[in-house]
Amino acid sequence: MTTLRIAEIFGPTIQGEGALIGEPTLFVRAGGCDYRCVWCDSMHAVDSAYRHTWTAMKPEAVWAELRRLSGDRPVTVSLSGGNPAIQDFGPLIALGRAAGYRFACETQGSVARPWFSDLDTLVLSPKPPSSGERVDWGTFADCVEAGRGARSTVMKIVVFDGADYAWAKEAHARHPELPLYLQPGNPEVDPQTPVDSQALADRLGWLTETAMADRWFAPRILPQLHVLIWGNRRGV
Repeated sequence: MTTLRIAEIFGPTIQGEGALIGEPTLFVRAGGCDYRCVWCDSMHAVDSAYRHTWTAMKPEAVWAELRRLSGDRPVTVSLSGGNPAIQDFGPLIALGRAAGYRFACETQGSVARPWFSDLDTLVLSPKPPSSGERVDWGTFADCVEAGRGARSTVMKIVVFDGADYAWAKEAHARHPELPLYLQPGNPEVDPQTPVDSQALADRLGWLTETAMADRWFAPRILPQLHVLIWGNRRGV
């Protein structure tokens, strides 16, 4: 039977970014990733050095914890990581949706999964040049195709600098059919270090002003709401 590597399960809290920003959400953070982005804010769910902190759980055990946290009241469940697409979350999605829960998944688009079609929201977040990773656009297109059955598939891109911004425009040109969300990158990912809210606001202002000056009206430009509220604390 399917066993999932889980870094953490938490909530309910609000979704802090992207298409579902502000929505009450439970989070299932998968352990393990096929990327190593230099500015990753979730290395505890990515690097195998943290494997000893992950828990091997059957889908039924994950589902039982989600029910406990939500008080058995249906809510959106976000599958994140790491990269949840390297594992089989299909059985968990089936359990939750049968009880009226909604499921979203955020992945970089490096692994296509049949269970993408069972999602309510598929968030494909290709990583820009500042990440140090390279996108395989053929595989990304496979992910788009795998998500055809999802109620909504969107693209979300983190932007740190001008090179990332130019790359985001190119990424959108490859998949103009996907609603696009941009957010300024957070360079400080240490949970113990206070976030410079003004610096984040300045980055958001720069990104907004740049897009408007270009007359590029395709993206929705949003902050990382959870970072503004709680900084880099885990589990919120």
